[in-house]
Amino acid sequence: MAGETEQPTSGLNSGQGNQVKVTLMASLEGRLLLAGVALAFIFTLWLGVKLLLSPEESQVLIGMTATEVMFGRAAGLAFGYSLGLEHSTVIPICMIIETILVLIFYPLFVFSWRHLLVVKLLKNTFERIHNAAEVHKDKIQRYGIVGLFVFVWFPFWMTGPVVGCVIGFMLGLRTWLNMTVVLAGTYAAIFGWAFFLRQFHDRVASYSSYATMVLIALLVIIIIMGHLLHRTLHRYKNKT
Repeated sequence: MAGETEQPTSGLNSGQGNQVKVTLMASLEGRLLLAGVALAFIFTLWLGVKLLLSPEESQVLIGMTATEVMFGRAAGLAFGYSLGLEHSTVIPICMIIETILVLIFYPLFVFSWRHLLVVKLLKNTFERIHNAAEVHKDKIQRYGIVGLFVFVWFPFWMTGPVVGCVIGFMLGLRTWLNMTVVLAGTYAAIFGWAFFLRQFHDRVASYSSYATMVLIALLVIIIIMGHLLHRTLHRYKNKT
């Protein structure tokens, strides 16, 4: 399994084009990518139907989706609850979004790592994800699958399903086991955040209708500051 994560030292030549296409389509990672794209298409289509049938509700759902993609599950969940959505709507949407991110980003990372498919627009993103995975890899390796599950579940900076599945790949986990552990940890984290934020929303809403929006703003600020701090520390480390 360890050999599965070795990075090739040479690029592809023109005679390998057909072989690459077959690999992308026939490999497990390729099928995961297709599943992720299909799920993203279905979700987008559903949002489009919602936009036609219920414009006001669709704007809330689109806002929640954008917030989660940009700032993470906690901000997305808080956004949904602040605008009156219930568990039955917020939790499934959050699960779908996180699943789409994993099913799309994991195969693309693996293909990029193996030099089978390099997406230039995502190169810097993959580099940051890989660096974050390297930082936590040794800690998680001590505890194996349990460590990976906890890593994905806990709300630390630069943790989560995308970085988690990359760590699983670097540890040589089989793809199906990696996906199972990462998504299980993700869903557990979503349920934990959902019930915590719902209780918190109900409490602060009794004091002020703007309290939850203030919470979202604070979460976004913390996430942005954490991102900037992480980049600064990474640049400093590279210079030294």
